[in-house]
Amino acid sequence: MPRVLYNVSIMEERFSRYGALIGEDGLEKLTKTRVAIFGIGGVGGHAAISLARAGIGHFVLVDADTVSPTNINRQEVAYESTLGQPKVEVMKRLILDINPKAEVTTLPLYFEEESMSSFDFASYDYVIDAIDTIASKLLLIKTCFELNIPIISAMGAGNKLHPERFEIADIYKTSVCPLAKIIRQNLKKMGIPHLKVVYSREEPIKTNIDEAPSKGKKSTPGSSPFAPAVMGLLLASETCNDLLKS
Repeated sequence: MPRVLYNVSIMEERFSRYGALIGEDGLEKLTKTRVAIFGIGGVGGHAAISLARAGIGHFVLVDADTVSPTNINRQEVAYESTLGQPKVEVMKRLILDINPKAEVTTLPLYFEEESMSSFDFASYDYVIDAIDTIASKLLLIKTCFELNIPIISAMGAGNKLHPERFEIADIYKTSVCPLAKIIRQNLKKMGIPHLKVVYSREEPIKTNIDEAPSKGKKSTPGSSPFAPAVMGLLLASETCNDLLKS
């Protein structure tokens, strides 16, 4: 592999180690990029933090939830000190603590037909779908496809114990994951020919959690500290890889 040349004196020191791999031009491109992350939970939160550390300059954070005690085992925004606070606002503080020059827009909303007018899709260079409800997920994918906006979608991370089983694939090449099956079937009906996703080949573990499910979900899954984190890292890595190739 050819050596990437860069001049550390004109790069911010905080990003110089990544710059050694992607070069000055790569870092500059990421600095000018706007990434919208839909869902700032266990998956989307880890993606957001990684993108901030990679030097992404503009963020749109979308999530209507507040931090709860059950989030603490896996979410970047969840601490004793942040309980009850809006996830998007906690994440904004974390991103700015990593990179004070970043621009962060927060939208404490559920993404659905009724809230569509609140989103400036024309300004998004890339979309990360970390939504965990099927209807909103399909709507976001459809919107990005119609507007020709690059998107990568997270499939099921709940009820999984083995982060090493996650991989990046086209939705039509996925297997095992129940959520991927539902999305695959619906996208075929909608005439959407492709979608980049992160999914797991691990069979989900059956759980019986006595807890009211969140909006749009039929049940509450179990979740490890490791699986959502790895999925978020893969989403962020592929996002940067795609942006650098564009």
